[in-house]
Amino acid sequence: MKKITFLRLKPSKFGGAENYLIRLSDELKKRDIEYEIKYSSAPKFLSSWLKAIWYNLEVCIPKKDKFYFSLERVVCPDIYRAGDGVHKVFLEVEKKSKLNPLHFVYLFIEKRMFKNANKIIANSKMVKKQIIDTYKIDKNKVKVVYNGVPLKPLADFSEIKKEFNIRDEKILLYVGSGFKRKGVKEVIEIASKLKNYKLFIVGKEKKIDEYKNYAKSLGVDAIFTGPRSDVDKFYSMADIFIFPTHYEPFSNVILEAMSFKCAVFTTAQNGASEILDSEFVMQNPKDYKIDLIQKLLNDTKYLNEIKEKNYEVAQNFSIQKNVDETLKVINETFN
Repeated sequence: MKKITFLRLKPSKFGGAENYLIRLSDELKKRDIEYEIKYSSAPKFLSSWLKAIWYNLEVCIPKKDKFYFSLERVVCPDIYRAGDGVHKVFLEVEKKSKLNPLHFVYLFIEKRMFKNANKIIANSKMVKKQIIDTYKIDKNKVKVVYNGVPLKPLADFSEIKKEFNIRDEKILLYVGSGFKRKGVKEVIEIASKLKNYKLFIVGKEKKIDEYKNYAKSLGVDAIFTGPRSDVDKFYSMADIFIFPTHYEPFSNVILEAMSFKCAVFTTAQNGASEILDSEFVMQNPKDYKIDLIQKLLNDTKYLNEIKEKNYEVAQNFSIQKNVDETLKVINETFN
């Protein structure tokens, strides 16, 4: 097999695409498949839209016969994995101005990227449809490969219970960075209408004090932990995971929460909703599902049934299976 060059603008400890690239490359190492990762050398002081242009010039001009598997918006991929979804759709959902230089550059690149790629990997049927509908791409060019996560045993969360003085309360959990798009305000509003629980909000957010104050104003005793390296312990402790995102191609946190035996709620605007039973899919971030969530909090037997069912579903979405299906697309593209 030809050497694979993975493209991503910058490494990160907390980004979904960056974590996926780490997991993918670890799996390729086990299989003795040769690869490299090409990050940008753009100076940090440059604005984001200039970094995007810089990176495109940096990788596309010297490409020659290199095989590019891109997780970044570039105009010259052999395969593009649309883990970030469709930016044009994202702008419409978030009602952001297309006059912003970053959005203008992304849209310019995105249109050419989808046209130029030999194959496109979408991580949900939702994203595949958005690519086809938005840019009139041949449906046969777009392959759906669902995300995969490392399947781990439940973690020992006794230290977490001690740290936060948790007794026998039912635990509600949110995990994610970028609180506005991913629905933390809605999580707080949902919690304000429930009884008998403890809410944890785990993740990085610049305006975290605004959310703390909002929770306080609604009488919600939410515990904001900031980013944590031991998030598996929170999943293991949690009973119900709530993720009312406004737009998400396929959030790994849904799979992770399911694999750690959580009942899970997310929106139809999240591609990961495709693997949930419909009653647990919020039609929009304001579709709070209060009655069902409260029923789970009150009925331990029913809650445990749902947790076990989600665990079984998650076993079908390992990182190994994802890599198997991704390699099939790579081999098709080579040929």
